[in-house]
Amino acid sequence: MMSESKPVYKRVLLKLSGEALQGSQESGIDPDIIGRVAAEIKQIVDLGVEVGVVIGAGNIFRGAGLAEAGMDRVTGDHMGMLATVMNCLALQDAIERVGPSCRVMSALSIHQVCEDYVRRRAIRHLEKGRVVIFGAGTGNPFFTTDSAGALRAIEIEADVLMKATKVDGVYDSDPMKNPDAKRYETLSYDEVLVKNLGVMDATAIVLCKEQNMPLRIFNLNEAGDLVRTISDQSIGTTVTPS
Repeated sequence: MMSESKPVYKRVLLKLSGEALQGSQESGIDPDIIGRVAAEIKQIVDLGVEVGVVIGAGNIFRGAGLAEAGMDRVTGDHMGMLATVMNCLALQDAIERVGPSCRVMSALSIHQVCEDYVRRRAIRHLEKGRVVIFGAGTGNPFFTTDSAGALRAIEIEADVLMKATKVDGVYDSDPMKNPDAKRYETLSYDEVLVKNLGVMDATAIVLCKEQNMPLRIFNLNEAGDLVRTISDQSIGTTVTPS
């Protein structure tokens, strides 16, 4: 373990849910929340860490939900991908207002508002100290933004995939309902799958396991934990391939 001033990672992929940006609002984006997230990302960049971000769109639109109501699933998923780009642009604006240069790269071509995702170009942006926000999921229907986060983390050769949640790690039961729930400090991907812990969807878990990508789960609602997790490996839960 290293001191707080010395990050333990050189390059990270941060996975944010859309709901994380809505705060206490019923939908949309809470300016205070997105401002705090942007400020903490700046702190990480100032430590010399290269940061990529994948964002969901649950605060705006859920394609799977409308598919259950009868909409064509592919159409719904494409709408969800576009909604993630809206969140990406909002976060880009918030980040650039506090300092670091930032690029949004989309798996769907939307040239007027962002770049196309090209792996080598994304890595070059990171090497130049720019925050890179990956939009539109994987660009394919039926894949969640969890899977997109795992895929992008592997493609950009991140040291770790960091998933922001509403709790401070992975528990053996719902800590909101069970005050005696036990938090795991470390887990293997096999344990996550066998115990059905719901950390991420199974596709993302298997992808991380097969490509030896470590996963950290931490509480985004706790101010400062994003920055602390970069330097302190005791925060949250760490999931490793074995």
